[in-house]
Amino acid sequence: QVQLVESGGGLVQAGGSLRLSCVASGGTFSSYTMGWFRQAPGKEREFVARISWSNFRTRYGDSVKGRFTISRDNAKNTVNLQMNNLKPEDTAVYYCAARHSSSRSAEYAYWGQGTQVTVSS
Repeated sequence: QVQLVESGGGLVQAGGSLRLSCVASGGTFSSYTMGWFRQAPGKEREFVARISWSNFRTRYGDSVKGRFTISRDNAKNTVNLQMNNLKPEDTAVYYCAARHSSSRSAEYAYWGQGTQVTVSS
């Protein structure tokens, strides 16, 4: 069972930056594709970014391309999300998620509790 704990959320003005971190425990971190998702009030959960377990290939949602960067440190069991040029529409609860390399499903099996990001205009 993998446990994920996010940190780094907070309140920031538009145009500012935040760095989210997610620490994993209970599994072999290097075997998991890691993702970030977000959910704003009244909206569906949205894909933000992911980084693969094998070659660190990254993929981003259209709304964050060029502003957000996902990275991972397998030695520290950590995945990070650097968020620059934040906009009020980035306000949401951000969730870290993990999907094992052997999974036949595209769904993420493990989720963190979320961290709030609020961007003021």
